[in-house]
Amino acid sequence: MFTKVLIADDIDFNDVGAAQILKELDVPEVQYAKYCDEALLKIKKAHQDNNPYELLISDLSFKADHQTNKLNSGEELIQAVKELFPEIKIIAFSIEDRPHKIRALFEDLQIDGFVLKGRNTIYDLKIAIQKAYSCQPGNISPELLYIMQDKATSEINQYDIILLKKLSIGISQEGMEAVLKQEGITPNSKSSIEKHINKLKIYFKANNATHLVAIAKDLGVI
Repeated sequence: MFTKVLIADDIDFNDVGAAQILKELDVPEVQYAKYCDEALLKIKKAHQDNNPYELLISDLSFKADHQTNKLNSGEELIQAVKELFPEIKIIAFSIEDRPHKIRALFEDLQIDGFVLKGRNTIYDLKIAIQKAYSCQPGNISPELLYIMQDKATSEINQYDIILLKKLSIGISQEGMEAVLKQEGITPNSKSSIEKHINKLKIYFKANNATHLVAIAKDLGVI
């Protein structure tokens, strides 16, 4: 079992549940961080001291307060840790239930598990920690398994999300080409944009761009 674990969460109550599980699993050293910058600093220091963390359990949402931070979300922390220390196992522990967000955590950030905070938190977290230790990838709370199996969600990529967000703030399909070129986003040709938006309309059975945005928001894709 893991010997050194860091929990990054700004709510003490959540730490208690995670700490309870780690104690049951006989993890000898558990430390805590309430800010993402603090968590990354602890991880860097532990590595420098040749006593690295083996597992990071991180929330995704961190409430802003008087302290200024460079990293302000769990996603940013996870990305930074993965870039610097890819060997560290990471479990996201959150109330986040939007399909695209969760899928992106697995596919883009290569997390080792996702546990939804809720009624089965304690049991699900225990299973996720055990599976992460035994290198079983893609562990996710049972009630969210459909996310990894849903074809529409699985074929929506980050570029599609960018298009949906642009549409949601009033940029028309006709005006999308100029905006993407200005921001250096590719592909940015009129035909590529039209192809992707038509794909999204088919997936979500949307009648037009306005309907598409409404459906995407309802489903939590954006």
